[in-house]
Amino acid sequence: VQLQASGGGLVQAGGSLRLSCVISGGIAKFRPMAWYRQAPGKERELVASISGVGNPTNYADSVKGRFTISRDNAKNTVDLQMNMLKPEDTAIYYCNSLIASQRLAWGQGTLVTVSS
Repeated sequence: VQLQASGGGLVQAGGSLRLSCVISGGIAKFRPMAWYRQAPGKERELVASISGVGNPTNYADSVKGRFTISRDNAKNTVDLQMNMLKPEDTAIYYCNSLIASQRLAWGQGTLVTVSS
């Protein structure tokens, strides 16, 4: 089972990116999932989470109103639409289970760099 995050890149402040996470193996289907991020020199933090069936969702205060998490259980994917990006959103973004006991190996994540 692997987590493969993609969609990161370099974008100017105010821009948008859409991250996608493919969960191979299918075991994450209907599990609560989340996107996390780790900025240089900082600890990994929870950005957004989504229930096993897609609703409800929850967001860190810092991204509320700008980011939207979604999932497609048929495709085993969890996406993160990021709008109005800010330089402080610069980080490596990871997807994984929301529940610690269900987490898989973290994978390499996808780097998001927002220039001012």
